[in-house]
Amino acid sequence: MQHMLAAQQGRFALWLPVFMGTGVLLYFSLRSEPPIWAGVAIALPLALGVALAGPRPRPCLLPLLAAALGFSAAQFATARAPALDALPRQAVHLRGTVRALELLPEGRRITLTHVQIENGADLHRSVRLRLRSNDTTPIDTGDTIGVRALVQSPSPPAYPGGWDLQRDAFYAGLAGYGFALGPAELIAHHPVSGFAGWVQALRETIARRFHTALPGARGAVGATLLTGVPSAIPEIDREAFRDSGLAHLLAVAGLHIGIVMGLALGASRLLLASWEYAALRWPTKQISALAALIAGGMYMVLTGMHVPIIRSFAMAGLFTLAVLTGRRAVSVRGLALAATVLMLIEPQEVPGVSFQMSFSAVLALIAGYEALRPHLHALYGDGALWRRTSLHIVALALTSALAGTASAPFGAYHFGHIQLYFVLANMIAVPLTAIWVMPAGLIALFLMPLGLERLALIPMGWGLSAIIWIARTTAALPYATLDVPHVPPWGLALVALGMAWIGLWRGRIRVAGVVLLVIGLVSPALIRPPDLLVAADARMVGVRTAAGMFVERESGASKFTRDAWRQYWADGPPMLLPSDGIAAEGVVVCTSANCVLRPRTGAMAALLLREGRAPECEGVAVVVAIGRTRDRCRGALLLDRTTVLRQGATAVWLDATGARIVTDQQARGIRPWMPPPPDRHVPPPLDLPLAPAGA
Repeated sequence: MQHMLAAQQGRFALWLPVFMGTGVLLYFSLRSEPPIWAGVAIALPLALGVALAGPRPRPCLLPLLAAALGFSAAQFATARAPALDALPRQAVHLRGTVRALELLPEGRRITLTHVQIENGADLHRSVRLRLRSNDTTPIDTGDTIGVRALVQSPSPPAYPGGWDLQRDAFYAGLAGYGFALGPAELIAHHPVSGFAGWVQALRETIARRFHTALPGARGAVGATLLTGVPSAIPEIDREAFRDSGLAHLLAVAGLHIGIVMGLALGASRLLLASWEYAALRWPTKQISALAALIAGGMYMVLTGMHVPIIRSFAMAGLFTLAVLTGRRAVSVRGLALAATVLMLIEPQEVPGVSFQMSFSAVLALIAGYEALRPHLHALYGDGALWRRTSLHIVALALTSALAGTASAPFGAYHFGHIQLYFVLANMIAVPLTAIWVMPAGLIALFLMPLGLERLALIPMGWGLSAIIWIARTTAALPYATLDVPHVPPWGLALVALGMAWIGLWRGRIRVAGVVLLVIGLVSPALIRPPDLLVAADARMVGVRTAAGMFVERESGASKFTRDAWRQYWADGPPMLLPSDGIAAEGVVVCTSANCVLRPRTGAMAALLLREGRAPECEGVAVVVAIGRTRDRCRGALLLDRTTVLRQGATAVWLDATGARIVTDQQARGIRPWMPPPPDRHVPPPLDLPLAPAGA
């Protein structure tokens, strides 16, 4: 035991970011907002205890202090965000300043700040609007425009516990989204002001140059690699990148900044080496490392400073510091420090897919190469050409396998599927990006002030065409993607803990992490997803059966919600409930007035009322009445439009003795990022575990 503990010397501190992340997630899991002083009130005594405690109690207090710091950071991030704005429910005329202009496959999208509503209050937050596709009004960042538009708050989760768009928009400073009902009117043209405005204008200029030289998907992908804005990529190609496992190429992160810094490092060392005076008298290695860091920082700013690129730049900064001090460049300690800094600055990113996939992939790469280093050295051997070539191919496959496998559970949790051929696609596309596409794109940036960017963009387009072809071809292969059952939050937590356990500890103790990982991966088999889902706007009802997923849709029902349900249930394309007839024997029986839904053998049924009165109600546990009728079965639970609009998306489990209902309000509670319900009177949350029908 003592030998095992000695092997972990210095590794305990690596767990502090894990506890800090736990504190952040604890804050976001609460159903009501704690007092603003709560985190600090816990952290300060713990900090004092750590300072005064002896060597033995201090290791017990440090994890608690890290969790309290994470909790406090999340509280302060919420306090810094402006309060929600009340948005009009009808079309209005908006006036505001263009903060960002994005190209779309068809049309443009703008983000307005300092928004003034006609005959209404000014907004404290920004609004994102999609302009009409035929609107040719010349608009630049910094301009003041007016437009008649329909704006609404971000959509609530598609199901209880689903992706929270409202929380994302809250921390992004967005009041809502909408679309223009008429052409925009240019009120005043203003040159951009401030550093942020200048950078945004530069990004838009670069994107326009790319689209001019490379029309279509090639220009959209190329602009994404150099500006970090993927909005112009056609949806069919976006899906191809996702299904082939190449979506990370569109999410500017460590690979991209590594290429940029590597090119800058190589170019600066070559220039310094060719200058005899500098080569003999200056520390060229250290100077080149600083030049690479500056280039990486400029690239980070140009591409939007989002979570993966900040994490990558933080790691790059540690790499540069290691080079300057002669220490080991890449380590788990550097990753832990980067995670700590990011959680203190942007704690709201911890529940997001970007943070989770990014850090899991890098941890797997560091730990994997650390464990396999002796075998890789053995493969290198005497350094013969065939050995170097073999090592390069193995490293490509190993990098793709480690990063892709580690991030797959988080992608499956958020997106509902995994990619089967990601290693094959990445072994071809990643070297092509690093050797051809990105260098050509960087050369094009330097040529843009001279108007000669086409000299580099045309060859870059050849490489982009090859990458797009790889994505499309791989995505078209049989079983390119595999729908997977929804992982419960506790299962994902075990997966994350297992990965951290394997990556942070040394020796045989790592085996315990494999056990945690396996339990987390099989967790979907230990839970039962709901049998029935009702959309938050009460326009759609879905039922999951052995015969597939059936939905009842009203006009205006959300396609996003339908797709989210499909991912959640890991089912095939949804089928419409029949207007009259039997969709599945003994499971779905419909008439023009109602549908009797009994998705599980031996369970009680749900009755979906369309119009008219309820028929015989024997065996009915839940009545879903989102149409014009409010009729119900005596003793059964009633879900009508009014209830759903107030409580949010609703999930129903049917059992032999009754039904259990969970609403979005139960799952999320009342938090600052949630808009108020349709009226002031909010009924108490439903608390009906297995309420028996007929009681």
